[in-house]
Amino acid sequence: MRRADRLFQIIQILRRHRKPLTADAIAAELETSKRSIYRDIATLMAQRVPIRGEAGVGYVLEGGYDMPPLMLTADEIEAAVLGAQWVTSRGDPALARAAQDLIAKVAAAVPERLRPIVLEPASLSSPSRAMPVDKVDVAGIRAAIHGGRKVTLDYRDEQDRPTQRRVWPITIGYLETVRMLVAWCELRQDFRHFRTDRIQQVEVLEERVPERPAVLRAKWRKTVRDHPRRDAG
Repeated sequence: MRRADRLFQIIQILRRHRKPLTADAIAAELETSKRSIYRDIATLMAQRVPIRGEAGVGYVLEGGYDMPPLMLTADEIEAAVLGAQWVTSRGDPALARAAQDLIAKVAAAVPERLRPIVLEPASLSSPSRAMPVDKVDVAGIRAAIHGGRKVTLDYRDEQDRPTQRRVWPITIGYLETVRMLVAWCELRQDFRHFRTDRIQQVEVLEERVPERPAVLRAKWRKTVRDHPRRDAG
């Protein structure tokens, strides 16, 4: 690996980690010596890259550091295109359009030598089975999640029984054949999963969810480990 590429990769590795990362760990990932990493870190610091830390303790890349746009490796481009292909076939309509736009923007922005990776990728996402059609705009639910807002759902369960729920939306799972809303249900006082194609109507409320999404997601993951099935019952 050229030294310039290694410097770029060190920044990428530090960007991935919030906690201090040792030179040993960086050297192991890049398959180089710890001494080389020490030299590279010193070079980056001299170039005013905001790396904080010291030998033997670990290094952290401070927030707010921007690299030139779309300085992507071939593997990173292929990963982005593969992910966008998957979203195009399985995401809700707004996300599917955004994924198609993303592929077009990447193709227009990358250097000419890398454009075939976007237009003729070596990796392809498998075609999706026909996804059920949603009766509501899932983009509105995603906006409620980002905004930390509660929502009310008119829902029909597996037996087509109607129910209304007031929930704290946490995340939307894009599975192989369905899309699933994960939420804390105020009625059941527990986490529940709602298929988005069974939601008949949704209303985003002004009332805010009392906990941060990251905290709720952590609690949900623990609940799923302990009790795998959490449907809309």
